[in-house]
Amino acid sequence: MEVRKSYFADERKDDLKEIGQPRPRVDTLGHVTGRTIYFADREFPGLLHLKMVRSPHHHARIRGIDLSEAEKQPGVVRILTAADVPHNVYTILTLIQVGPEDETVLATDKVRWKGEAIVAVLADSERAAHEAAAKVKVDYEVLPAVLSIEDALKPDAPIVNEYHGQNYYRYDSGECRKVRFGDVEAGFAEADHVLEETYSSGPIEHAPTETTGCVVVPEGDGRFTCYTNTQAMFFTLDNTSIILEMEGAKLHMVGGTVGGGFGGKVDVIVEPIAILGAKLTGRPVSFIYSREEEMQVSSPRAAEKLVIKDGVMKDGRIVARYVKAYIDAGAYSRHSPYGAQKSAAHFPGPYTVPNVWVDSYCIYTNRTPSSAMRGFGVTIGDFALEVQMDKLAQCIGMDPIEFRFVNAYRDGDMKAHRQVTEGAALIECMQEASRIASWPVAEKYMRMSSAAREG
Repeated sequence: MEVRKSYFADERKDDLKEIGQPRPRVDTLGHVTGRTIYFADREFPGLLHLKMVRSPHHHARIRGIDLSEAEKQPGVVRILTAADVPHNVYTILTLIQVGPEDETVLATDKVRWKGEAIVAVLADSERAAHEAAAKVKVDYEVLPAVLSIEDALKPDAPIVNEYHGQNYYRYDSGECRKVRFGDVEAGFAEADHVLEETYSSGPIEHAPTETTGCVVVPEGDGRFTCYTNTQAMFFTLDNTSIILEMEGAKLHMVGGTVGGGFGGKVDVIVEPIAILGAKLTGRPVSFIYSREEEMQVSSPRAAEKLVIKDGVMKDGRIVARYVKAYIDAGAYSRHSPYGAQKSAAHFPGPYTVPNVWVDSYCIYTNRTPSSAMRGFGVTIGDFALEVQMDKLAQCIGMDPIEFRFVNAYRDGDMKAHRQVTEGAALIECMQEASRIASWPVAEKYMRMSSAAREG
């Protein structure tokens, strides 16, 4: 790696002890020697194994649940249904005032996605838990399913999630999160060229080496220790406290070592039901996703549909940008309303555009609930924007990097969501990228600076 210190030399301090200095990761030695302890490495006497009975349907009404045969299975200790969960409806982001509560811990009257948890079986062995789960009989009335953003938005579409009453999340700004800056119609009228394109993506699974799970141990004094691979320790603690109606002081979460997460282990899914199982049986409980469950049940990056319309001048200036973003939350909110909000705030990307209109929708479908993954709400939008930038450059016959130099935001520029740009450094990054890639760029662009806008 080459460090170019000629950039921003007057703003940088080189005498810092930690910031900007190479430091080995504190967990490196344990990883490379195989000594790192993961949650599933722990063994406890009397450990119970928890397996879920999950919906085989995308959308169905539950008409009845028969546990009689499962309860006869040798090794079964306890079977949990929605009636056992103290506060059975929750939303992860309710802690930061993002509601309403819209997801059941264990399904009650309906299932809204294929793989939704209905019944939890606790048994002395994994095999016994699997065999008992297979003997639970659920009487379903299969309902029409909504499996795409387009179908969810149809006037006659079935309602996916009755907690919302419509197939989109309602913000305080209405049916979508909105950004309004300048006069976008005037910008399009002024433009020499107008280009509108649609971009789509599918759900993306994190596929961590270590699957989602936890091991819970009752401490005998009303306290429970939960060894977990969560990426969101305090979300997990607080949401579990709400769901189980227990004091947070009774819950001891032990984590810190995650065998691959990428955002996929921020949802509070396994810990509450495992702790409840330990509480009701008085025994340690292990709840670990199989690889099949990890791929089907854990929340992926959301599918998205993005419509981007740009007005551009012959000299390369983008004068108007209109964006409609649709984020597929799946059946429940999880982190998707926040992701759609981030999406709205991110447009029009790292470019200064005087006229911007953004509508970002969080849409509900009967698919696996989506959630966080590596810059969710922004990453797919960035892909679409940069493809659009290449197409715009081609439209006016301009080099794609030089086109970006013309439109790159600089310090002091007002962003579309009305925050002044600070510490941009985008111009310098493109200059260095051009040098490293031996991409020929006109000298006037190589003299530009992020600190000031010329002309």
